[in-house]
Amino acid sequence: MNTKKRSFLEALWDFCCSLKLTIITLILLSATSVIGTVIQQNRSPEEYLRVYGETTYRIFETLGFFNMYHSWWFLGLLALFSLNLTACSIKRLPRVWKTVFNPVLVADDDLYRTLSNMEEVVSKQSPDTLKTKIGEFLKANFAPARVTEGEDGKVHFYAEKMAWARFGVYVTHASILIILIGAIIGSVFGFKGYVNIVEGTETNRAWLRGGAQPTPIDLGFTVRVDKFSVDFYEGTRRPKLYESIVTIIDDGVEVKRDRSVIVNDPLTYKGIVFYQSSYGPAGDPSFVLKVTERATGESQTYNLRQGQPARLPGGEPFRVANFSENFQNFGPAARIEIMPQGQQVRAFTVLQAFPQFDAQRGDDYIFSLVDYNQRQYTGFQVAKDPGVWVVWIGCILLMVGSVVAFFLAHRRIWVTLVPLDGGKTGVKFGGASNRNQPGFELAFDEMKKKFKQELGS
Repeated sequence: MNTKKRSFLEALWDFCCSLKLTIITLILLSATSVIGTVIQQNRSPEEYLRVYGETTYRIFETLGFFNMYHSWWFLGLLALFSLNLTACSIKRLPRVWKTVFNPVLVADDDLYRTLSNMEEVVSKQSPDTLKTKIGEFLKANFAPARVTEGEDGKVHFYAEKMAWARFGVYVTHASILIILIGAIIGSVFGFKGYVNIVEGTETNRAWLRGGAQPTPIDLGFTVRVDKFSVDFYEGTRRPKLYESIVTIIDDGVEVKRDRSVIVNDPLTYKGIVFYQSSYGPAGDPSFVLKVTERATGESQTYNLRQGQPARLPGGEPFRVANFSENFQNFGPAARIEIMPQGQQVRAFTVLQAFPQFDAQRGDDYIFSLVDYNQRQYTGFQVAKDPGVWVVWIGCILLMVGSVVAFFLAHRRIWVTLVPLDGGKTGVKFGGASNRNQPGFELAFDEMKKKFKQELGS
């Protein structure tokens, strides 16, 4: 037995179209995606060295595990999967195209033998009489039929429904490619970073994550945080809601003013999205302290920053050494240090919620914390993804293509009238569906009963 030897290009084409390549590529993509889930991506080298050690860090860095989704080998797997998907579609499309746009209108005996749903009967009516009846029957119960009359007197009917459903799988394939293209666009032309802005200040830059040092990127406009606030669950310091009031300044003009940014409600401007992600204290807090001399009852008010020295009326220096916003669940508290020259430092805590608490200390001076001001910084995750709309289009097409491919079917029916002696007519009736064969068989059996009744009438 002689077999034709395939050329290299033919073998390469068959390899690109093979189902084995599809399965292997999908398994590799699924397995390697676990790496990106287990290993946190785009962290600083210091964090990776602390977690994995120097040897493991060098190996993972060489393999691209710390920025896996942009590594050459992962992008190569995506490219191979895209090539396989495209090749499979190209290979099978001509046959499907021919089935849809150039169907078999005349069914011969060989075609009828391939149909699992087929019936053959003899009618006493003439072909001319049946021709009109069958055309009307198919139109009423299935779809309008195309009629072909042969030179041998045979009459052929062909009717179909939802021929376009055969293209559902190609819409699905195209949608996957569109999603990959959108992801590549976002990867190449977009970025992900962060920016911390102190309340009352502004910036026009964000910082990209990853690499030995954070890389600045110009936003093209200015972001100003006018106010930051945080609410806590009662009796705790666990944040319930934190909010930034933001103004966008573009070319000297306030284009967005007093825009609230909270978790799950980001701010978007010029395709750049700001997600509220963190907050924290910025710089040393400032305090308003009231100091009352026990002997005279006279009071003096001090406005100090943390660590800033001041002097009591008697000349002794003191300072606010530390501060807690919720000291042992008693609320804001300041740690005061009195530093007499040549003597031991006297340290104690005053509570804002209990102004007379320090009087129990019995010192010559009674301290109370009147107020404090701690400026906060607000942290934003900053992202730009120009390919997001391409991905959304791909996702919509994926849903449409999947519904068409899995739930709709191309159904076809052929009828052939064969003139017989004595004015009788032989009738062949068959149908096929490209999917959901059990469902089509039930529908065909029901139609077959009606068809026989029509022939009998």
